[in-house]
Formats: sequence, structure tokens, C-alpha cells
Amino acid sequence: MAAAAVRGLGAGLGRGLRELRLHLCQSSAGSRGVREFIEQHYVTLKQANPGFPILIRECSGVRPRLWARYEFGKEKSVSLDNLSVDEVAKALENIVKGKA
Repeated sequence: MAAAAVRGLGAGLGRGLRELRLHLCQSSAGSRGVREFIEQHYVTLKQANPGFPILIRECSGVRPRLWARYEFGKEKSVSLDNLSVDEVAKALENIVKGKA
């Protein structure tokens, strides 16, 4: 499911969206799904959107969170705490489409 969601986004990043940031802990159980998502899908997502900033911020003890910065500096974030790879992909899809 996660792969389908990432492929569904394709090169769709950038319409009103200016930046994505993933915050996660390198070792916590709550960030496991985010780490796995990055390992499995980051390259595909980045290859489809080579000029789009997708930032990964690792910090010990931080709760995993997805941040999206839109036009005019507007930002939204969603918690990714204890989510599976598929749930992380769905959260990404929702925030990109402005549903989060």
C-alpha cells in the first residue's frame, strides 16, 4: 500500500507545497515506521521530485512528525508516532493533498 501511495504522488509535489520535513528519532520504537518508510520509499519519492526539498531531521528522543510548508509560509504538521509504513505513506498523501 505504501508503495502505491508513493507512486500515486509521483511528481505531484510542489503544487502549492514548498517543503516537506520528516522529524524522527534514530532509535525509538515510535519512529520505526518512519525509519522504514524512509529506507523503502525515500529514493522513489526523491527521484520523482528531484528539485523538491524533502528534509529528514533525526534527533535523539524526538517524537516523529511530518511537517509541510505551503505557499506564504503556512505550515501544517501531523504526528507519525507509532505509525506503520503504510500509515506514514497515507499521512504523507493526506498532507500533500491538503487533507491533513
